[in-house]
Amino acid sequence: MTAGDAAADGEALVGGMLNAGAVFRRGALVERPAPRTARALHTHLLALREHGFDEAPMPVGLTADRREHLTFIPGDVALPPFPRWVMTQSALRSVGGLLRRLHEASAAITVDTGVEWPRDLSDPEGGTMLCHNDVCPENVVFRDGHAAALIDFDLAAPGRPLWDVAMTARYWVPMLDPRSATAFYPTGLDAPTRLRILADSYGLSPQDRADLPGAIEQATASCRAFVAGRVADGDPGYTQALAERGGWQRWDRMQEWLAAHHEMFTAALLN
Repeated sequence: MTAGDAAADGEALVGGMLNAGAVFRRGALVERPAPRTARALHTHLLALREHGFDEAPMPVGLTADRREHLTFIPGDVALPPFPRWVMTQSALRSVGGLLRRLHEASAAITVDTGVEWPRDLSDPEGGTMLCHNDVCPENVVFRDGHAAALIDFDLAAPGRPLWDVAMTARYWVPMLDPRSATAFYPTGLDAPTRLRILADSYGLSPQDRADLPGAIEQATASCRAFVAGRVADGDPGYTQALAERGGWQRWDRMQEWLAAHHEMFTAALLN
């Protein structure tokens, strides 16, 4: 079946930019473009279940034209601008707990070092555990206001658990200057308090708490490089989004804000 055939008898699923317009639900299955690492990812998703984490899609198969079939996970997925219900403190705690459960299962699975995992948003320091790397609101399924599952493992790659927490914090605290945050998030979110809630709900160690603000700054730089690469390649979605969201001046502002508040975030995590 081709994407055109899927569109004819399936429900288009919206959200995200990498596969926009190419993901369809067909009954109990989701059909989407298969990432280059699909076979290794499918093996990993099956191994997660064997280690007690069943809060991710179950792989069903691959088609001849490089599309994958996964089980559909029912629930609510928030899209920008994000509604207030997905940014409550209880929702944030559930995201931290879900990420910790993912990591506990992933840590028990040997990473296939023969696979060329994507480097787009991967931990530059590497690691022995497969990280999700893109735990944004669009990739978390909620039920009754609590995080119930993670989807879209396309950018998964080996890294440190701390890196995944840092990437998650960028989207869920969010670690954005107030001007940037107001474009997509409800007003009144207290970043230091929310960062502490995420660290507490995940169960972050004292050393990782001390290292988290720096990891978030590093992750933000990686995200900027990712966008720059997409724009340089002529990706229309990322080019348009960059222009609509304030261009590179927005990224400058975000990074300057993070650096200026480094000590404040460290104190919120450790005190």
